Amino acid sequence: MLDNLFVLSQYLTPQHTLSRTVGMLADCKQPQIKDAFIKWFIKKYQVNMAEAAKENPSDFPCFNDFFTRELKPGLRPIADGEHQVSCPVDGAISQLGDIKHGQIFQAKGQDYSLIDLLGGNVARAKPFMGGKFATIYLSPKDYHRIHMPLSGTLREMIYVPGKLFSVNPVTAENVPGLFARNERLVAIFDTEFGPMAMVLVGAMIVAAIETVWSGQVAPPARKLKVTEYPAEPTNPITLNKGDEMGRFKLGSTVVLAFPENMVEFTEELKAGTVVRMGQEFGKLPS
Repeated sequence: MLDNLFVLSQYLTPQHTLSRTVGMLADCKQPQIKDAFIKWFIKKYQVNMAEAAKENPSDFPCFNDFFTRELKPGLRPIADGEHQVSCPVDGAISQLGDIKHGQIFQAKGQDYSLIDLLGGNVARAKPFMGGKFATIYLSPKDYHRIHMPLSGTLREMIYVPGKLFSVNPVTAENVPGLFARNERLVAIFDTEFGPMAMVLVGAMIVAAIETVWSGQVAPPARKLKVTEYPAEPTNPITLNKGDEMGRFKLGSTVVLAFPENMVEFTEELKAGTVVRMGQEFGKLPS
């Protein structure tokens, strides 16, 4: 009953207005406001500030700087073997497995379209048909910078407007096509082993999604349709495994997609497994 009421509230809430209002609060630099907000958040979500490069809440200019905080050097070693895929974020695995008949498993009784997830372009989705996917949920207490699982060169970036449903287990089980309905950023990289898709999914209260090469992408400065940002051919954007590629201002979900026979996920990974950025996430063919 409570789950049903929560899901209903997701449909009725003015998702974008609420999220953008929270975003303005998160950018506030008034010490008495931002310090209180940060301290409340640390206590409520039991954030481990001992891992942060700056441990004092007052040292952050605003809540967003705290939320996208840098970690102390060396805390997240990168799985650096030539054929190892590293985990892109701190979080917990929502689901992972095979992309079957162009569908990605969301939760019990729920699947969604790979084509829709990647912005509705059949040619863009084709290389990933029959491949592997992994969905990783970032909780409020997690580190919210997103890093490269493999070295790669950006082929294209696509901003896809959409809803802002929460992305917790309750909505995953009850909102059809959740990750292909929410606002999201799709980044397609070319790697030595094949293409790789990284989808940064927005959610309720997520104030912004950024990349290291373009700054804030979502929400856009103006209302956009599906908008493509091709990589500049004379100045390609190449990132090494473990490099930061983006960040969430307030947390959400990352969906990875790989072509068939490119990656085998590490055996112990399954739905519910807690993961840390940099750990071995899978292996590539020798």
